[in-house]
This record gives sequence, C-alpha cells and structure tokens, in this order.
Amino acid sequence: MSQSPAAAAAAAAAAPGPATTTSSMHTPAPAAPHRTAPRSSWFTIPEPLRLVFNQFPLVTYAPNELPVRSPFNRDLPVLYVFASDQGALKGLPSYNPSCLKWQTFLKLAGVQFRIAPSSNHASPTGALPFLIPPSSPTDAASQKPIPSSKLERYALERGPEKLADAAGSKLDAYQALLDSRIRNAWLYALYLSPGNSSLLSQLYVEPCSASMVVRTTILHKLRRAAEAESAPYGSIYRCGAGFRGTLAALGPDEWFFGSSQPGLFDAAVFAYTHLLLEDSLEWIDTRLQDSLLKYPALVEHRKKLFSRCWGQANE
Repeated sequence: MSQSPAAAAAAAAAAPGPATTTSSMHTPAPAAPHRTAPRSSWFTIPEPLRLVFNQFPLVTYAPNELPVRSPFNRDLPVLYVFASDQGALKGLPSYNPSCLKWQTFLKLAGVQFRIAPSSNHASPTGALPFLIPPSSPTDAASQKPIPSSKLERYALERGPEKLADAAGSKLDAYQALLDSRIRNAWLYALYLSPGNSSLLSQLYVEPCSASMVVRTTILHKLRRAAEAESAPYGSIYRCGAGFRGTLAALGPDEWFFGSSQPGLFDAAVFAYTHLLLEDSLEWIDTRLQDSLLKYPALVEHRKKLFSRCWGQANE
C-alpha cells in the first residue's frame, strides 16, 4: 500500500538517521584559556641579565666616613674661613686677617661655633668669611649663608656676652686708618715682598693645586690683585704711622676706646697683630713685624686677647 507524500516525509523525519545517532555525535573540546603576556616596565630586568645577576648576591657595604673637614655637629653654626684642615679641626685662628677678625669677634660675643676651611670660590658672596646657621628641619631658611657684613648683628643677637659699642664716628675714623695704612702694608708684605713668597705659597697657593702651571697662575693673579689694591699705600715703611695712630685709640687702657670689654675694633687690630707675631708663620721679610714691635702696648694687647679667646699666647 503506497503512502502519501506527506506521510512519507513525516516517517522519514521521525526515523533515526546517521546525523542524529548518539554514537556518532562529536563534542567540541573546551577552549584553552587566553594567556596575557606580562607587561614590561622600566623596572623589569631582562631575563638574560636577571640570570647573570642571580650568580652574584647583592652585598651592602657600610657607609663611608665623612671627610675630616665635614661638620660633625649640626647643632652649631659653622664659620667658613681660610684655614688648614688641621687648624680648623683644632679651632685655631685663621691665617687671614678678615676671617680672623670675625672669628675673634664671635668668640668675644660668646657665640658657640666651629670653623671649616674654605675659599673665596666657595663663598656665596665671593669672599670669606661666611657663616651657616645650625640646621633646622622645620626652618627652610636655616641654611641660608650669613655674609661677613651681617656677622656683627648675628654675634650681638646670639651671643650671651654684651659687648660695648664704640662711638660710631670715632670707630669709623680708626677703622679707616686700619684699612688704609695697616691693611695695605700687610698686602705688600705678604703678597709682593719677594722675601715672603714662600709664606704666600704655603698659605694660599699650594693648598689649591699640585700642578705647577696652576700654582703659577694663582700666584700671578694674587700678586696682581694685591698690587692694584695696595699701590697707593704700598710701602711697608708707611705702616709705622698706622700703628702709631691705632695706639692713640688704645691709650693707657686695656681695651680700645676705654671700654671695659674688648669689642669689634679690638678684634680687627688683633687680626693683624696676632698674625704678624705668630711663630707658626715664617716671615722672612720682617720689616712689618719690626714696625709693630716698636709699640709694646699693641704687643701686650695681642697677648691678652689671644689668652682671652684661645688660651696662652706664644711668647
């Protein structure tokens, strides 16, 4: 009996065929997880280098000690002056009159400080001395240098000693005498006198460089500057008038201008008289010292001030 076309189609759809047989069905494999390549950064060590570094364990060395001239006490102000390394460690007087003047005045005012060797090139003002106040983590201005022009105020404000001020006009007149006659004679004696060339080199030239070319250049520049500055008053023989005029301000008193305590002008005079009479400075041309020795009161003044600030002076 033949089936109608519709019945035949329905029977074919209901009958199981190869495409629907369970044993012949294919189940797809699960997809492999997607791997993200590691992101590189500036701090990632390349694999070849990492393998090399793994062969050498990291060793941490102890920190180097600070240089001898480095400040060891940050709680004290530091005065930067012309000085040798050993002289600075011992707190000895600077061998430069301008530096020694302020070093002495700070001591007279009772300011606690230490000194460190330096040069004009390291100074923010182009000249020594200058002072760095104590370090303070809460005060950003604590490390601002104080030039020599402001050291008098700093000493009077910070020092416990109350120093008497001389009359302004009188002090200015004698300071001008000191700056003209005595200072220029000093420049001539140290920088221009052939007999004292070795002392000049020892103090200002040799510490700068071991090169003879550099030393010769520095020596030439120092002498040229001193010659230009001291030309009007160059002769050492004129210094006698300077010492004689300075002595008039001392008179029969212990300190200048009849003060009961030494002050700024005492420190200024001492800066020259001490260096001229200091045994460690080997003066060959001694005409300037010989001129000073004619005034025993100034020699005694130097001895008393040195004893007050540093101990016993050399006889």
